Amino acid sequence: MFIYYGVMTEARKNTLTYFVDEMDCASCVKKVEAATARLPGAQVKRTNFTTQILEVELDEQQTPRKTLEQNLQSLGYKPNLREENGQAPHNHAGHEAGHSHTHEHESGPWYNTGQGKLVWQTGLLLLIAYGLGFLYPQYAGGFYILATVLGVWPLIKKAYASARLGDPFSINMLVSVASIGALLIGEAAEAAVVVFFFAIGELLEGVAAGRARSSIKALAALAPKTATLMENGVPRDIPAEALQVGQTVRVAPGGRIPADGTILEGQSSIDDSPVTGESVPVNKGPGSTVFAGSINTENVITLKVEKAAKDNTIARIIKMVEEAEESKAPTSRFIDRFSRKYTPFVVLASLLTVLVPPLLFGGQWTEWLYKGISLLLIGCPCALVLSTPAAITSGIASGARRGLLIKGGAALESLGTLKTIAFDKTGTLTENKPRVTDVVTLEGTETQALEIAAAVESGSHHPLAKAIVEKAGTASLPPVTEAKALSGKGVSAVIQGVTHLVASPKHAQTLTDLSKHQHTIEGLEQQGKTVVVVLKDTTALALIAIRDEARKDAKEAISELKDLGVGAVMLTGDNRRTGQAIASSLGMDVQAELLPEDKLRIIRDMKARGGIGMVGDGINDAPALAESTVGIAMGGGTDVALETADAALLRSNARDVPALIRLSRRTMGNIKQNIIFALGLKLIFLVTTLLGYTSLWMAILADTGATMIVTANALRLLRK
Repeated sequence: MFIYYGVMTEARKNTLTYFVDEMDCASCVKKVEAATARLPGAQVKRTNFTTQILEVELDEQQTPRKTLEQNLQSLGYKPNLREENGQAPHNHAGHEAGHSHTHEHESGPWYNTGQGKLVWQTGLLLLIAYGLGFLYPQYAGGFYILATVLGVWPLIKKAYASARLGDPFSINMLVSVASIGALLIGEAAEAAVVVFFFAIGELLEGVAAGRARSSIKALAALAPKTATLMENGVPRDIPAEALQVGQTVRVAPGGRIPADGTILEGQSSIDDSPVTGESVPVNKGPGSTVFAGSINTENVITLKVEKAAKDNTIARIIKMVEEAEESKAPTSRFIDRFSRKYTPFVVLASLLTVLVPPLLFGGQWTEWLYKGISLLLIGCPCALVLSTPAAITSGIASGARRGLLIKGGAALESLGTLKTIAFDKTGTLTENKPRVTDVVTLEGTETQALEIAAAVESGSHHPLAKAIVEKAGTASLPPVTEAKALSGKGVSAVIQGVTHLVASPKHAQTLTDLSKHQHTIEGLEQQGKTVVVVLKDTTALALIAIRDEARKDAKEAISELKDLGVGAVMLTGDNRRTGQAIASSLGMDVQAELLPEDKLRIIRDMKARGGIGMVGDGINDAPALAESTVGIAMGGGTDVALETADAALLRSNARDVPALIRLSRRTMGNIKQNIIFALGLKLIFLVTTLLGYTSLWMAILADTGATMIVTANALRLLRK
């Protein structure tokens, strides 16, 4: 494995992305961030202990990358350049060959890792020393000392490197001082046990990160490696990653779909559970969207590739999960700030424990030195530092496996505090399959009215527009020009030189007198139907009524939210009577006839009164999604909604909204438990140490034991 070293020829900043081997725990990330941030011209952009990624912006005229890499190596980490300015590193004549670490490091079984070897080697020496204590006691001490030296030497090197880089109060320093101090006062056996337990704790942190990392690997493994490309009717197998947008592929029964696409031919039952968590296979045919990684269970289908491998649903899920784990929750940021002040305080308290009783009260130096060393071990903040990121990582990974994507610890934490959820109506609370139910002609024939409306709406992707086009058919639609959307009001276009509109009754009323048709409009709206008016200039030609049924899962979702103590309100641009009819059937409040700016204003007002979540799937929902405390995009939503939102529901199931809130509350409960375990165990051992009941090897359990508990507790979140 080579590391690429570039030579800068001009003053500029490079963005370097490293895979950092052994950076697999929260405390490791803190060390790497601190060591990097202190370098002149270096700015840490992101770190992630699950993917072991460090991204840094570096001015190499101030600090060469070789210096950065050597500093990380001195801390015990192995940086391997993965990308430079977003591209894989390339060769330069006269310099070492570049190597891009483009895949995750495969460390193998725990006992083959560096930390694993340290654990079993020190453990073996401890066993030998313990056995010799019964047979040849005079030799046992030497093996205890050997085990201590073997375990503490890497810690001393890391502690020295941290101190040299500006962090003298590192965890490695605390354990190193405690172990050496134990040797100096003749407690070799306890010193050996201390370094052994600490090594186990470090190993467990890596195991916890590995479990979360495996969930990302499982996602990446969903997409098949090969695809059957159809060229002029002839099948040919090619690598799935080589598929290009617009190509046609065939998927046999039982095969995995190789790319996001649209079915062209064939009807089959598609199992989306590997990708979205949807347990029931869905029957799909021509025009239906399918995801890479889903399973075709019944018949042969052909589909058109809509997204390249790097942009498909699985790739986006992985990217979102990785980015989410890099985004710290407020609790995590607080713990980081607390630990920076906490560790120096522990060192000071330990020093006072050693000095004050002997100097002021005539205490025994050996006794209080022993207690001071124990206090150093009890004060190690490993478990405390791990308490939040371990739970956040497990929570986000658990959600991703169920089609609940959360873009960061801050969003995950906020979800559990929401007081109200605001829902868009169309496609979120309704089936998004509107159908034209009534055509009331005011001038001309029904056919003419439908053809004009369909022609005007033909360029729109709005569900109501699709319903009108579907009802009219496309065989004899008149040509249109200057088609444009009137935000929240309707659509206009020019037909044969005359402006035609399909508009809401509210907007149409500003253009023509609809008073004599108001009774008809109100009657249709009271049935839960959306009414649009077809106009030729300022002449009303027809009323078209469209109905979109409420989703079956929507009522259950609203009920579950109420059980969680969370209110629900529908925000819709539809008319008040239609909105009220659907909202009443679902048991929720409604605010209707809203323009996008109205939704934004309402969300802002609600946000000022408490946490507000917004659920939507359309372009017009993006501002409200961005303004809310937590924006939630439904799975079938637009790219704009997905990019703007803080969370995404891949299954397009409204019941996943309360599921998100439950996951957040479980995760935050887990974090509180972890903090209580970490601090509570330390407090207990602090008291017993000062009273003289705790030995050194028991003191290290205050940290390693808490680390074990915190790790195991966080991993519970990965269960379904």
